[in-house]
Parts: sequence; C-alpha cells; structure tokens
Amino acid sequence: MATVKIGFGGGCHWCTEAVFQSLRGVTKVEQGFIKSHAPHDSYSEAALITFDSSVIPLDVLIDVHLRTHASTSPHKMRGKYRSSIYVLSQQVAAETSAVLEKLQGGFADKIVTMVLPFDGFKPSLEQFHDYYRTNSERPFCKTYIDPKLAKIRRQFGNYYASASTNPSN
Repeated sequence: MATVKIGFGGGCHWCTEAVFQSLRGVTKVEQGFIKSHAPHDSYSEAALITFDSSVIPLDVLIDVHLRTHASTSPHKMRGKYRSSIYVLSQQVAAETSAVLEKLQGGFADKIVTMVLPFDGFKPSLEQFHDYYRTNSERPFCKTYIDPKLAKIRRQFGNYYASASTNPSN
C-alpha cells in the first residue's frame, strides 16, 4: 500500500469531506481548516485526505476535486473557500502541478486552483464531523452534497464507494 496524505480546499468542508469519503482507496478524511505560507497563511475550509495510491491515483483525486467545486471561479468567498491543493512534499507538488496542467484542457475556463505547501491543520468542531453521514436527509445535503455525489457516480463510477457507507473512513 502506497499511503499518501494531501489537502483539498475549495468549498464547504462538509461537502469536501463527503466527496472524498465516497471514494474507494480513501482511508481517512479529516474535515477542518488548512493554511499554507504567506500570503495564504489564513486558515481556509478544507479536508485532509489520506489515500492508497495503488487503489485510487492522485490524478483521479485531483480530477474529482476540480469537478466538485468552483475550480474555475475566482469568486469573492475565496478567503474562506480557497481553491487549493495542499501538498506535504515536493514530489507530490510536482505531480499535482503536472496533473493540473494536463486537466486544464478539459475545462473551458482557466482553473484557479492553487498548489500550496501544507503548513497547518485545525479540525472542525466534532459535531460537524461526518456531516453527510449523519445528516444526509437535511436540505443542505440534498441541495449541495447529493449533486456532487451523483456527479462522482456518473464520471468516476469505478472509484465510487458511497459517502454514507464507505468502510475505509
């Protein structure tokens, strides 16, 4: 098993958590806030992901991330919802940058997602962990998370496990 840790930010951490909990090969999802170095040293909503790269490759995780949040929109909430991939090594940084460059061709607009060095994590409040698993019938989940999971089932079906039942998390 080739275990890798990486952070993904770009939207609400409840959504990000559910997206990555739904994937085979993801062994741990920690919902919270991640920061990088200046000028991106404020904490932003994100999830820290641990995955087995022999089950789900990094390029698939990045593609899922880009397609399940506003990865081409520099909207005004980017301080709270920074579109980013937080890397813990230079090797993963180089791989991530290459994947982003390759995937850009599949998007009409420029991808605004940044590759940033990971510099800290603060978990969200315990009451919000596993938000989708414990609140899947709530309006927020129906409106925002269910469409993302439907997109994963359609576009990445080989890697879909289920956000509510994935035993690896």
